[in-house]
Amino acid sequence: MSTRKPTPFTPEQEARGDRFIKLMSRFNTGLYRRTGGRVGAKFPGGAPVCLLTTTGRKSGEPRTMPLLYLRDGDDIVIVASKGGFSSHPQWYLNLLADPEVTIEIKRTKLQMTARVADADEKAALWPKLVGMYSSFDQYQERTERDIPVVVCSPRT
Repeated sequence: MSTRKPTPFTPEQEARGDRFIKLMSRFNTGLYRRTGGRVGAKFPGGAPVCLLTTTGRKSGEPRTMPLLYLRDGDDIVIVASKGGFSSHPQWYLNLLADPEVTIEIKRTKLQMTARVADADEKAALWPKLVGMYSSFDQYQERTERDIPVVVCSPRT
């Protein structure tokens, strides 16, 4: 049985994917909020979903994105995978500019500070993340960029 490395997306595939992600994210965010997470809080396969709100680095407006997450003690760990696209997701660039974020898990809102996991932290967290959602490994194989792992900690 051969294990072929996934091929990178073409620019056209990424453009269509960006539009699809934006549309589905708006839909999921609205449904998640309207139902208090009763709908939209689990990804197919069972991985948990949170809503991450960042501040737009250009607009200054709040930007919300549904993302898979892993609890690690009091921290919430998220992955800037963007499905293995060649560029980082906008939410990731936003939190680099302003690391103060809000994470919603069902009806609970958490005020948190985000930071990129260093190489050792990522190495420790990655197997847990892949155990939760195995496609993260495929996403990393598909792209040349190092997919960042982000750790969000409660504000002190």
